Amino acid sequence: MNFSRKERDALGRLLGEKGPDAPTLCEGWATRDLAAHLVLREHRPDAAAGILGGPLAGYTARVQQRIAEQHDYPQLIDMIRHGPPRLSLFGIPGVDERANVVEYFVHHEDVRRGAPGWRPRQLDPGMEDILWHRLGMVKILLRRAPCGVVLRRAGSPGTRAITAKRGTPTVTVTGTPGELTLWSFGRTSAAQVQEDGDADAVKRLGQARWRL
Repeated sequence: MNFSRKERDALGRLLGEKGPDAPTLCEGWATRDLAAHLVLREHRPDAAAGILGGPLAGYTARVQQRIAEQHDYPQLIDMIRHGPPRLSLFGIPGVDERANVVEYFVHHEDVRRGAPGWRPRQLDPGMEDILWHRLGMVKILLRRAPCGVVLRRAGSPGTRAITAKRGTPTVTVTGTPGELTLWSFGRTSAAQVQEDGDADAVKRLGQARWRL
């Protein structure tokens, strides 16, 4: 099963249902802004380098704004659902599934959980496994965490935990792969996880901010 395609299609449908001005978990972004971000990422590689911040962040923001202004909302959704152009890096066979599963899962939940009344989804076990294995990449996101961080998969006692950041004291964050993914990508207020460890370290980790 192509889980990237499944999440892409589901997000496209949800964006259409919500309309262009619905809230998301991305601070300062409504659904139109999020849609423009996804189009930029796959269609404008010249501007995508600033997505993570740095000296190109201003250029990226300006291009994203132009995309939002030049295309109406249904067009943005169609561009997302049709996938990357053939000449895009994401258009290379196999890259979409490897690079976009987490991206589209997180942004799907950004829209789902952007307003009150949401409930956690029951994810396909295969999707859960992919998200769990992809959590190895969050070390770069948590490098500035104020303590050590260990991610533990809920309901799977035989699964080896992931050390996301080495350090003492250490906080253990337990949840399903989907919830741990959201927590690791900075959606800490919306992720349903349990944090255990030194009380002061748990408090400091709860006050820390990071996101992608």
